[in-house]
Amino acid sequence: MKKNQIILFVVTLILSGIIYFIILNNKKEEIKETKGENTTKYVPIQVIQNQERSLKTYSYGQISPYTELDVAFEIQGKLEKGAIVMKPGTRFKFNSLLYKINSEEMYFTLSARKAQLANLMINVMAEIELDYPTETEKWNSFLERINPAGFLPKFPQFQSDKEKMFITAKGVYTEYLNIKSLEARMTKYLFLAPFNGFVVDIYAEPGSIINPGSRVAKIANSDNMEVKLPIPVDLFEKFKEKGSVKFLNSENEAIGTGTIKRVTNLINQNTQSIDVYYSIKPYKNVTIISGQHVTAEIDNLISESMCAVPSTAVKKNKVFILKNSQFEKMSVKILGSKQDSLFVDGLNNQDTLLLEYNEPNKKIKKYIGIERH
Repeated sequence: MKKNQIILFVVTLILSGIIYFIILNNKKEEIKETKGENTTKYVPIQVIQNQERSLKTYSYGQISPYTELDVAFEIQGKLEKGAIVMKPGTRFKFNSLLYKINSEEMYFTLSARKAQLANLMINVMAEIELDYPTETEKWNSFLERINPAGFLPKFPQFQSDKEKMFITAKGVYTEYLNIKSLEARMTKYLFLAPFNGFVVDIYAEPGSIINPGSRVAKIANSDNMEVKLPIPVDLFEKFKEKGSVKFLNSENEAIGTGTIKRVTNLINQNTQSIDVYYSIKPYKNVTIISGQHVTAEIDNLISESMCAVPSTAVKKNKVFILKNSQFEKMSVKILGSKQDSLFVDGLNNQDTLLLEYNEPNKKIKKYIGIERH
């Protein structure tokens, strides 16, 4: 009997110990789980108050010339300087002589041909006086105006087919046309400025031997500048309706105005914007420079009910609001921006906006909003 009691006691003790350790372990797990799980979180919010606002909308771009072209010659020869020294940044006026090709050989060839034409005329003058006495004066005048150092005078008009055949048969008219062709070629030895502008870059210096089509320099038109502005798709129609913009420099000073010149037909998939090209007309006594960064400002572009929210609250036109202690995602429309704030439409008055865009944590059972002012 005593032995049985001892065995029963030992078994009971062992079972009690096992049950105790199981209960103790479960309590530790519960305590650990309770300590490790934070079911409540405080988040910064903004209580929405929509207002009627009239915005200044901005876009940013860079000034560039409407026209840039390469200086090149159609002929081969030794490059010589023109009326000005061509270096990057040099400004020039319309019709200024920028470069020329050494034309000494061409000049002597042309002068010799003109002298040959004069000899042809001298040889036929006697026959003209005999056969076409009424036309003698005009041919004498033509002969006297043939100057080896100048351009040929206008060729006299024929008064009859017989006169035309006579002059042509003597080779006068053919030689005249050959010389006019050389005179036209002579103009290709000069490069005159096609506009008021400035030198962008230099590729060859005077003294170089130039081949036909070789780039000598790059020039740009300074009277006709433009700015490319990326316009958000949502605002494009309103920019288009407004038509004109005011340009500001990096110090936020107004420097000129501009109007739409052309619009691309493609949307930039990365920025969801449309490239719009504006002219830029500087204000009096204001100098604008190619490559200068400018801000385009449009006054009173939008007059709608909207609210200003931090840019950190918006991601891909989505925001979170706090409702019944949980996050709720909503879509908004961005109407404009200012520094680190966005003007959006789509939220209701008294909505509690989450100021930092974050996906909700499933372990958090309750979110409590703290309003920032």
